[in-house]
Amino acid sequence: MNRRPTLLAALTLTAAAALTLSACGSDDSSKSKDNDKIAGADTGAEKSASPSPSAPESAGRPKIDLPSDLSYTFDWPKTGDKEKDAILSDSEQSIKAVDLAIVNQDALDKPYLYYYEGEAAATTQKFIQNYVDHEAAITGAYRFYAPQLAVAKDGTASLSYCEDQGKAFVKYLKTDEVKKTKVTAKSYVIYHTSLKKNDKGVWMIQKIVSQSGSPKCQP
Repeated sequence: MNRRPTLLAALTLTAAAALTLSACGSDDSSKSKDNDKIAGADTGAEKSASPSPSAPESAGRPKIDLPSDLSYTFDWPKTGDKEKDAILSDSEQSIKAVDLAIVNQDALDKPYLYYYEGEAAATTQKFIQNYVDHEAAITGAYRFYAPQLAVAKDGTASLSYCEDQGKAFVKYLKTDEVKKTKVTAKSYVIYHTSLKKNDKGVWMIQKIVSQSGSPKCQP
């Protein structure tokens, strides 16, 4: 399962299609590890999104222009480590690229495929296609915080982070209806990603799993 399982569940329950998503994206193996909250998860005040550590266009990175009804806050400032900052930058762009594909209603949109490969690309395609099938997009404000990053010497890395979906909603394109949902524990989602640097120096996501309602991400 890819990003935003709570929003996708709301989409599925509201639409007529009978899809089974209750277990999709749950990283059940991580539940036993969720005893402690991630540092920074209790940050209530919104912060302005910080600029990407590196220009998106470098190394041929696609430019990602999203509509004005979408806003993002990334509470993961520069670390001072060149490699780690590059991973955070590419991860930020990969998140926005998936949202661009949803906005464009294109499950094979090139910008997100620039950042995803293998298993992650396959699951992301299915994730986006579900929105396309329901003629739905997304709207609202998204906050990402509490990153935990580890870099290996073999060109791989792992990144975990939280997402606050409390002000994010599904929007149906035919009617322009916004499906408002209440903020619950499931509005806070943790993601675990595996990345590998390609020959262009781009950190590509190879695997991504998510768990909504993670105690680590609760305010």
